[in-house]
Amino acid sequence: MTRLEGKTALISGGARGQGAAEAKLFASEGAKVVLGDILDEEGKSTEAEINAAGGDAKYIHLDVTKEQDWNEAVKKAIEIYGKLNILVNNAGILLRKGIEETSVEEWDRIHDVNSKGVFLGTKAVIPAMRKAGGGSIVNISSVAGLIGSTSAAYGASKGAVRLFTKSTAVEYGPEQIRCNSVHPGLIDTDMVHDIFSNEERMSKRISITPLGTFAEPKDVAFAVLFLASDESRFITGSELVIDGGTTAQ
Repeated sequence: MTRLEGKTALISGGARGQGAAEAKLFASEGAKVVLGDILDEEGKSTEAEINAAGGDAKYIHLDVTKEQDWNEAVKKAIEIYGKLNILVNNAGILLRKGIEETSVEEWDRIHDVNSKGVFLGTKAVIPAMRKAGGGSIVNISSVAGLIGSTSAAYGASKGAVRLFTKSTAVEYGPEQIRCNSVHPGLIDTDMVHDIFSNEERMSKRISITPLGTFAEPKDVAFAVLFLASDESRFITGSELVIDGGTTAQ
C-alpha cells in the first residue's frame, strides 16, 4: 500500500520502540523517512532495517531539546528528499514521581524533552511545510495529558502537548498545516518495561482496561499513519485516545 506515497516524514525518537514502529510503517506505505534520535547506534540499525526491506530512510542525530538540532534535521531532510510534509513529535521521557519527590531539575528536564521538544520541532518544520503547500504534524501525548495522575511532572508535560497541538491547529489551519495529538495508554515499549516485566503490576493494569489487554507499538503507529495521511485531511486540533477504554470509565 502507498498511503504516504510522495511524502517525506521526520520522526523524533525514531530509533526504537514507538518511533521505530512508526518509521517502519510509514516507509512501507511509501514515505521517505528521516529518523531523529540521540540513540545513534539503534537509529542507524533501524535505518538499515527499513532500507533492507525496500524502504527509504535516513537516520540523523537529533536532541529535541536543542533548536539547532531541529533546524539541522529539517535542513537535511530537505537536502536529501526535497521537501517535508509530515512531522511526528514522538520523542519523550517518563518520570513516575509525586510533586514533593520531584526535583526542580527533574521537572525542567521532562518539560524540556516532552513539551519544549514539541514546540521546537513544530517551529522548525512550519516554514518547510508552508513551502510544500501544507502538511501534517502528529504530537504523541499520553492519557496522562488528559486526566490526573500521581506523576505530576509527566502529566503536566503531556497536558501541555495537548493544548499546544490545538493552538498549532488554529494558527496554521489557514495554511493547510494540520496538527493533532495522540494519547496512548499502556503500550509495550522500553519506557514501561518495569510494568510489563512485573506480572502482578501487569495484571492490575489489564484488570482496569475494558478491552482486557494492552497495546503494542503498531496499534499506535496505525493511528499516527491515519493522521499523517490525506485520509484525515479534514481533521485538525483533535485528540485520538488509544487506551483500550481506560479513560472512558
